[in-house]
Amino acid sequence: MLMKTTTQSLTEQLSARFGERIRNRLLAPGARLPSVRQCALQHSVSPSTVVAAYDQLLAQGLVEARKNRGFFVRELAPVGADAPATVDAVAMEAAGGNWTTAHWFAARGAGRGSPPVNATALIRGMFHKISDKPQPGMGVLPPQWLESTFMPAAVRKVTSTRALQEYSLQYGEPLGDSGLRRLLVKKLAQLSVHTVPENIITTVGATHALDIVSRTLLRPGDPVMVEEPGWAVEFARLAALGMHILPVPRRADGPDLEVMARYCEVHKPKLYVSVSVFHNPTGYCLSPGSAHRILQLANQHNFHIVEDDTYSHIAPEHATRLTALDGLQRTIYVSGFAKILAPNWRIGFLAAPPALVEQLLDTKLLATLTTPALLEKALALCIEQGQLRRHAERIRTRLDAARSRSVKLALSAGCTFAADPAGLFGWVDTGVDTDALSQRMLDEGYLLAPGALFHAERKPSTLMRINFATTQDATFWRTFERIVRQTR
Repeated sequence: MLMKTTTQSLTEQLSARFGERIRNRLLAPGARLPSVRQCALQHSVSPSTVVAAYDQLLAQGLVEARKNRGFFVRELAPVGADAPATVDAVAMEAAGGNWTTAHWFAARGAGRGSPPVNATALIRGMFHKISDKPQPGMGVLPPQWLESTFMPAAVRKVTSTRALQEYSLQYGEPLGDSGLRRLLVKKLAQLSVHTVPENIITTVGATHALDIVSRTLLRPGDPVMVEEPGWAVEFARLAALGMHILPVPRRADGPDLEVMARYCEVHKPKLYVSVSVFHNPTGYCLSPGSAHRILQLANQHNFHIVEDDTYSHIAPEHATRLTALDGLQRTIYVSGFAKILAPNWRIGFLAAPPALVEQLLDTKLLATLTTPALLEKALALCIEQGQLRRHAERIRTRLDAARSRSVKLALSAGCTFAADPAGLFGWVDTGVDTDALSQRMLDEGYLLAPGALFHAERKPSTLMRINFATTQDATFWRTFERIVRQTR
């Protein structure tokens, strides 16, 4: 609520509120600010106050005015790069003033400079505390779900004086802790993914593993097939590396195979990135038939597949995985423990075909030299003693109950599900523009994950991703209903 004070005018307060959100990426580049009339009603101020606040944001270079369209958060130019208008005015005009990642690379040439980042809003929201309320847009389980006694005990055991001297005063093993890699081999075998410790590389989280694969197998300008909707960070990360992103529509049984086949004929992609099990944000799982066809395309057109199995700990072991069917020939398996154990431990890994291991290891060494052996040894203890398995079973049971409650609340609030609810996330149709909705909900202390974030090029959407674990609160849904009525 804006308040009249002797130190700051209503205009300054409103401008500061939007400015802070833009700088913290809680309002992503390309997002549209509320109209002057809407903003005035939302904040109980006069239209002239809103106009003055927007003028301040314009003067600060945080927003831009588009004729007959409104005010939009600006793409912040990379350090040392020319502004888009001076790069190619014709391309800018052709884009209708909507400067996307694709337009950036078309104008500058792939691999030169950094693209505008429009997908880190949700990540920054993880580090920027919005309020003490459960956050529906978060990508991880609530901290209280992850609390345990076995994790601190494992850390204490591996950080004794003797262990510190033995493991911390020298670089660890390049591939990662050998004990952990041996246990990961057994864990993968339960998923019918068979490998050996020498073909596993530990990483600083699953995202680091994906980055290692991209930097090893790809060069700027290479075409990469990525599922859409999909993980916003993956789109942004590949774009930052200068890759030619080929969005493949994701369906209930897998990717659109006709689109994939056309891409293969026309673009000769080098890589396909897939979340086969509990796909983010839809919750879809790959069918065996689709999996076999994907592998046929990979063999026929000579591209690799990186399978991101981040949600394996909450998924059924019998779920179809490309890696299990392929036997780590064209596939590279990636996973981690942030979703089930501790987001800040940042332990991930990849399992690769033997012919690629040395190349992938070189990329890891160039980026991080090694990974923290102490945390890897602590994780190995948690796995070896069965504590992680029992913890995951408790989480699955709790998540099933949370999903049931959340679905009922969402349906009662007037939402529909664009995909059958499964896994950690729900793909929900709200019936209103979720970019606009997310701004209004920020004022109420809630961080949403609007549908636009899950597309390669940001476009209006009525969909949003919800976290089933953090949307069991009826208070959130009552607030949601009220704001939706005001947004229509």
